[in-house]
Amino acid sequence: MNLDFSAQPLFSWYVVLLAVSGVAMIALAAVRSGSTGMRVFNALVGVAFLGYAIYLAFIFEGGTYFIMFKAFILPVLLIANGIKSIAARRQATEAAMRAQQAQAQQAQAAAQAAQAAPVASQG
Repeated sequence: MNLDFSAQPLFSWYVVLLAVSGVAMIALAAVRSGSTGMRVFNALVGVAFLGYAIYLAFIFEGGTYFIMFKAFILPVLLIANGIKSIAARRQATEAAMRAQQAQAQQAQAAAQAAQAAPVASQG
């Protein structure tokens, strides 16, 4: 394993954070939020980040490696977008439930009024 926090802390933390970013993006793709295209994008980027972290941690034998700071900015942006999408979906669901309850109350009131109308005309 190539992780040595005492000898190469930058490299080691980079690999750990890259893996965490990859797992977070895969988890975000697994949650049903946003469009299918966005979920596929999250999954692909997450697998790429996690795969590169595994490569650096276990296979890499030295030489040149790329530090992509976008690997830490992109997950934050995509997670924020996912949370926004989840919140919007929850609000839409709640609004639909309120509308459905209002329709049920109106139907119940109409049914009660229909039952009361024949009784009033008979008396």
